Amino acid sequence: MVKIKVKTLTREAVELCKELGLTAIPEYKTEDGSRIDIAVLNGEEKLVAIELEASFKWMRQRVLYNAVKAHRAGFRELWIVTPFKKPKLGWVEGYVKELGLRLEFVNDGEMLKRIDELKVQLARL
Repeated sequence: MVKIKVKTLTREAVELCKELGLTAIPEYKTEDGSRIDIAVLNGEEKLVAIELEASFKWMRQRVLYNAVKAHRAGFRELWIVTPFKKPKLGWVEGYVKELGLRLEFVNDGEMLKRIDELKVQLARL
């Protein structure tokens, strides 16, 4: 069975963001009462909603739900961290684009590298 270490990844993301001058909030509560696994913020600016998905079952529905949560909370980017290859999303992928979200699938090893790259991208702006 393939696993991701949710607590470890969350802790490492929080620590890395702090070092980079960003904020990572685990179990981020949205205004409508839903929860995002990790929210990465630059001050008040909502950068990335990160959802940790350890199960492949119902992945299309999970991605749809996560995208709606991220969009309604004001994020422009959604990362799905999973040990599995990107699933075929069909119409869900198109809907996520209609919401204006950038959707990426990353594995647990890539997540921290991607957070580090966020700071570089922000410095260029």
